[in-house]
Amino acid sequence: MFIALFAHCKNNNDQKGSPEKSKDVLDEHIKDLATQVSKKPDSVGLRFNYITALDSAGNYKLAIAQLDSLIIRDKGNYGLWYKKAQICQHAADTASAITYYNTAVSIYPAPEGLLALANLYAETRNSKALNTCQQIDEMRLGREYDAYTAFFAGIYFSRTGNKEKALFFFDKSINNNYTFMDAYLEKGYVYYDTKKYDKALAVFALACEVRNRFADAYYWQGKCYEAMNKKTEAVAKYQQAYDINNTLVEAQDAIKRLK
Repeated sequence: MFIALFAHCKNNNDQKGSPEKSKDVLDEHIKDLATQVSKKPDSVGLRFNYITALDSAGNYKLAIAQLDSLIIRDKGNYGLWYKKAQICQHAADTASAITYYNTAVSIYPAPEGLLALANLYAETRNSKALNTCQQIDEMRLGREYDAYTAFFAGIYFSRTGNKEKALFFFDKSINNNYTFMDAYLEKGYVYYDTKKYDKALAVFALACEVRNRFADAYYWQGKCYEAMNKKTEAVAKYQQAYDINNTLVEAQDAIKRLK
């Protein structure tokens, strides 16, 4: 449905591919697409594939330049502005991403564009997050969307220091989608940040019951145990996290520190 823009988790799957090989394959794919685009410069679909590949490779400047060449010809195209906003977000240019998401939803108020805006408004402590969430809720799109809007409202209140309201909305998000892992994490963070480690631990443990190979939740159980000075339990949870995701270097570092 919607790409999770609020990624607080690291890669939680346990697949262990080769980054170097993947990069080589992507580079070859980009070269091939560039050749095809040069032969068929008027092919919008081909150019869009090229833009997507550039975005994946982190070549944001060229991706945006390619997009701009399409936007000049079709300024009223929601999808092009949405894609430009996404690329700006990937490039950590939040202000530009907000501008272009707004341009996109002014053309067509698609839920995905509005959700993306709600996310960025929430993370930047902008109260427009709440109005945007309300706008989506009024579309009555179902519980999956309701889970996202409640989550973003929770993010806004968490970032602005209203922990009680944040917890209310994270609970609402989980009630609408009990498999929404980011909502568990954010709820746990609230308790952890306020030094309520037992409550945080319970939230992270529940997340692992829902998804038993969720590395971040094991890692944060380790953090809770460490804060409670229970080193043996902490090491065990850090090890579980690292066993699931061996790119989680924080877990490995914690194990070394505590042993």
